[in-house]
Parts: sequence; structure tokens; C-alpha cells
Amino acid sequence: MNPIKKTITLPDGREITLETGKLAKQADGAVELRMGNTMLLATIVSAKEAGEGVDFMPLTVDYKEKFSSAGRFPGGFLKREGRASDYEILTSRLVDRVMRPLFPDNYHAETFVNITMFSADGVEIPDALAGLAASAAITCSDIPFNGPISEVRVARVDGEFVINPNFEQLEKADMELMVGATYDNIMMVEGEMNEVSEADLLAALKAAHDEIKKHCKVQLELAEAAGKTVKREYCHEVNDEELRKDVHDKCYDKAYAVAKAGCADKHWRQDSFDAICEEYIASLPEEERDEKTPLVKRYYHDVEREAVRRCILDEGIRLDGRKTTEIRPIWCEVDYLPGPHGSAVFTRGETQSLSTVTLGTKLDEKILDDVLNQGRERFLLHYNFPPFSTGEARPTRGVGRREIGHGNLAHRALKRMFPDDFPYVCRVVSDILESNGSSSMATVCAGTLALMDAGVKMKRPVSGIAMGLITDNATGQYAILSDILGDEDHLGDMDFKVTGTRNGITATQMDIKCDGLSYEVLERALNQARDGRLHILDKIEETIPAPRGDYKPHVPRIVTMLIPKELIGAVIGPGGKIIQGIQEASGATVSIDEIPEGGYIEVAAANKASIDKAMEMINAIVELPEEGKVYTGKVQTIQDFGAFVEFMPNRDGLLHISEISWERIPDMASSGIKEGDTLTVKLIEIDKKTGKYRLSMRALQPKPEGYVEPAERPRGPRRDGDRPRREGDRSPRRDGDRPRGPRREFRD
Repeated sequence: MNPIKKTITLPDGREITLETGKLAKQADGAVELRMGNTMLLATIVSAKEAGEGVDFMPLTVDYKEKFSSAGRFPGGFLKREGRASDYEILTSRLVDRVMRPLFPDNYHAETFVNITMFSADGVEIPDALAGLAASAAITCSDIPFNGPISEVRVARVDGEFVINPNFEQLEKADMELMVGATYDNIMMVEGEMNEVSEADLLAALKAAHDEIKKHCKVQLELAEAAGKTVKREYCHEVNDEELRKDVHDKCYDKAYAVAKAGCADKHWRQDSFDAICEEYIASLPEEERDEKTPLVKRYYHDVEREAVRRCILDEGIRLDGRKTTEIRPIWCEVDYLPGPHGSAVFTRGETQSLSTVTLGTKLDEKILDDVLNQGRERFLLHYNFPPFSTGEARPTRGVGRREIGHGNLAHRALKRMFPDDFPYVCRVVSDILESNGSSSMATVCAGTLALMDAGVKMKRPVSGIAMGLITDNATGQYAILSDILGDEDHLGDMDFKVTGTRNGITATQMDIKCDGLSYEVLERALNQARDGRLHILDKIEETIPAPRGDYKPHVPRIVTMLIPKELIGAVIGPGGKIIQGIQEASGATVSIDEIPEGGYIEVAAANKASIDKAMEMINAIVELPEEGKVYTGKVQTIQDFGAFVEFMPNRDGLLHISEISWERIPDMASSGIKEGDTLTVKLIEIDKKTGKYRLSMRALQPKPEGYVEPAERPRGPRRDGDRPRREGDRSPRRDGDRPRGPRREFRD
């Protein structure tokens, strides 16, 4: 097949090029995407048959950035790419969340999507292009897929929406969203913003979806030009329609009764639902039981889902008995743990987060060294989800993709409310102790409480809520659910998380699993979310109305100062000798960083005495000498004409022999001054041309009575008489008037 190219033109004139048929031709689908000098290659491969007993979609999406794409070497000893960074994992999740619901329900073949960045120009942001590249690859394959889709980033810069902004534009944005959608429906939203309104969020979604529709059309044109419009045949499920009907007839009413009971105990509900299925399986003939059990469980899952959804739509009764707008009971407590610098427990129903805050110095900053993102992070948030939080008996095996994704959402929700110019590095850790719905939103609430308990002067407290949706396309019914349970997330059509302050939204994440969700429904969901968010904020402010007035006693104290750039070297010293000496002498931790304004110094210690000692030593170094000021210094060297005294760190001045005393001193040996002596001197002059310093001891001594300055004393007769010197006069030569002889030449 000859290479096929198609071009997408963005609203600002930039172009995205899609090409297939040139690279990775043994994959089921492969597309090369270029935008500027950024190039991604997306490939997809799917097994021909499903694994035995697999009844779900085993999809794996991996996004990878090559350091060579930006002309860089990877860090570490191996000098090669290793485990995926958080950024790569988050990008992979963005693509996965849009694509996964669009595979046919009965397609269970193992499928792998790989997106690799092979070239980067440092201008365009590649994560916004990954979803488009992956969708184009599967569209140009024979793998069944109810797409195509695309993803775009929409940002508001200077009041205008920009599609796929570059790095420079994104720095100026007050809101940015990643939106994934098909031609007809929005599927996924994730982003952060600076306290925007619900109307602004909806306007951004519409702008993004309008652009995505263009991307979907171009992908279909690319697939048609490449001759990839026919999808493969498959058979991954064997069904028994008679059994399906029998399960529904005998189990639906029982499942509906459990759903209608409205019990708040999720374990009772789950046991009751499971008992209905087990009872049906036990009623099967023994010789058929083993064969039909997997089918019965699958069909019963559909029955349970239908019963729960109909109970909500028809009677407005949720699984735990709440109304659709009702929030579960909340209790909070701050200062729960004595050791951390801040701590809080936030419990909402059967979801509980224990969060802690640790405040540190500049040395605790997180160093970022991704392919296109280098820098330091001063506000960190980590989220942990141990198996016991849901009653699972399995070991904890490190941090998974889900934990990184949920932690990132909570981090984005809080970071814009983190105080500007905060001197500390801050780490929030949320440990989920119990979970039944929206533990990421519990993390936002517990994180806010813990930050306020630590004395962090947040701009405003933040709360979060997860919204759900149940729809029936046949009847047009729908129900928006506030503060959803885990089961309502699993059985529902939408998981919509919204965080914000009383002034507006700070972050959002949305996954939609149904077709044809209108903007009217989204607007109602957002307004209902705002009511729930404000209710939770009331509970937070009842617990702690404002941040603590001061930090706790065991929090390290930090003092900062700004010095001129030219003095940075003086504070650090050769090989770090000076700054290390300050730390050893004071017991404080001192760090210095060069910024555009000068040298930013941060001094941290557990007590005020250490900080005061360190600041005294630093001020002595960075203080500028002043004429007329008195200093105490140490004699460094002795010369015939005087002594050099270090009157300030790294600053020596000349104490001339004539400035030691009012009395005449014939030589330095008679002065009594030795190297290493400590003297009190006055800075009497700073030479404006050379910058040299003149010191004096006699200026600090009383002037003897009748003392006459040497310049004022009467002078003796001149050697050449009393005739005043006239222009052109020459002093006599020492060798008389003998004429100078011929110049001697030196030869090799």
C-alpha cells in the first residue's frame, strides 16, 4: 500500500498531518502524526481470538516519550528509558478512558495500543495529540471499534479559547481541559481551572467538541483512502438466550426488592444480591451447573444492573435509600495525628481519607526530568488506595495507574489555591482507609482540612463531589445522582467529579458511558454538583473555619531573603566552603537559588536561635560596606606600608601605617600589630574607581591637643632655593648633567 496522507487545519492555521502505510506495516494499524516538528507513531495490534473464559475487554494503552526525540540523554546509570513516568501514565490513561467504552461489548480479544513520541520540538504539547494518533491507527485497521474519536486540549488565554495551545500559551491560561469525544458524544473530560463558572466550563466543552468533529471526519477519509473500512469478523461470546430469559424472569423481582430496600450497608447489599444468583445456580440440574454457571453470572449482572437503574428512575430510590440530591453523612476531624505537621480525617458515608501534610525546605523539592518537562515541584500530593479499604484480601503491590490518576486529579484541584510565594515545600499524602465511591474527592476534602490544620494560608478551601447519571434512551428518563456510591459508578452512565471553592470550579474529571448526553443534562449536573460542593464546604468550615494562625511547634521555621546576583558566589564560597561553614556553625539548613531577580536564599531550622545565627553570618557576607561605619576585623597580612584587614567576610581593606595612630610610627614592626590580631577600624574611604577600601584606627582615637596634620606643617627650604617652580623646570639628574651614553645592545 502506498502511503496515504491527510491534513487537519486548526482554527489558528497550524496543521496536523496523519500518514499511514509507511511505518510499522506489520501492525494491525499504524499512523504517523506530525505537528510542527513533533512526531508520534501510534500502532494497534489485537489478537485474533479471545482468551478462554475472558468476558471483558483486555485493552492496554501505553504512551512513551523517547529522550532522543528532544536530543537528550536519559538520566541514571543505564542511560536508557526505563519505567513510565507519571506524565506518560497520565497520558496513557487519557487515551484509554476514551477508547475502552467504544469497543463492542462482546469483543474480548487482547488489544495493545502503543503511542511513541519519536520527535519533539518543545513547542507543541504531545499529550493532546496522542488520542488522535491512537484513534487514527485503529480506524485504519480491521479491528472493530465504534469510533473514531479524537482528543484536544482547550485553554482559555486572554479570554479566548485556544485549541491545542503550545507550552507558551498554556502558561497564560486560566483554564485548560483535555476533552475526548466521538463525532456525536463527549466521552471524557479532565482539566483544571482558576475558579471558573459552570457556564464557562460548558462553553469550553462546546469549543472542543466542534474541533473534534473535524478530526473524526478526516480519520474516516484516511481509512477510506487506505482501503481500511471493512472490520474483521469475530465470535468471542457463546450465549444461551433461553437461559438469559430464565435468569431475568426468576431473578429480576428479587434484585429489585434488594435495590428498593435502601440499606446503607454495602456488604449487606452485596451479600443479598449474591445470594439471589447463588440460589438460581443451586436450582440448576447438577449435571448442567458447572457449564452454565459462567453464563448465569454474566446474565445476572445485567439483571442486577437493570433492577438498580429502574428503581432509581421509576421510584427515585437509590441503593442506600438516599434521594438523588442527598449527600451521605459527613464527619471531619483535624489534628488527628501528633507527629505530622498537619493531619485530618474526612469521612463521607463509607468513604474515608486520612490525610497528612509535611512542610519542608527547598532541599525537599521534587526534581522533574521528563523529556519535555524539566523543573522543580514545591507542592506534592500522593494518593494511596490499599486493598483493605474495600475489604479485599490481597497484598499491596506498589502504586498503580489508578492511584497516580486519582492523586493527579486531587493535586490539580488544590494547587491553584495553594498560597503564592509560600516558603515551604509541601507534601500532602492521602491514605484511603475505607472506600465506597469517590475517594479522590474525599482526598480533596481531607487535603484541604490537613493543609489548614498545618497553618497553610490557602486562598480558599476546596471541596469535591462525584456526580452520577442514570438514563433510559427509550423513554427519555434520566436521573442525576449526587455523591455516587461505587456501585452507582459501576452501573451508571456517568462519573462526573467536580472540585471547587465558593467562587468557582478548580478541577474536573468526567467519564461518560452513554450516547447522546445533551449539554442541558450536563448543565443540570454541574448546577447540582455546585449545591453539593457548597454543602461539603460548610462541613469543612464547621470543623476548621480558617487556617491555623501559626505553624505547629515541631514545624521547621523558614526565613527567606533576596540578594544581588553578584553576591551569590560570596555566600556559596569556593567549593561551597562558606555555605557549608554557615550550616555547621548555626545548625540551620541553607539553600540558595539563582532567579531572575537575584539570589533567593532560604534558611530553615528547628529553632529561632539557629536561624538567627545563620542570618547573622549571611548578612555579614551580603552587607555592603559603608563609609564612616566601624567594623571589627582580623589582620590578614603585614606589609611595610601597613596592614590588610578583613573587616567583612571576603572584603579586605588597607590600614595604612599613617592611620594606625596620631603619633608617627617609623615602621610596622614598631606598631605592635601582628597577623591574626583582631582590630576595630573605621572605613574612611571607598575608592570609586578601584573599589578599594581605606581603613583607620586613629579615626577612632581622640586627636591629641595641638596636633598639626603633616600637610599643614611649615616646609623647609627647597634644594634649588626659594624660587618657585616654573613650567619646563626639570629636577637635576642624580648622576649630574653627564650626557647619557649610547644604548647597550644585547645579542644572542
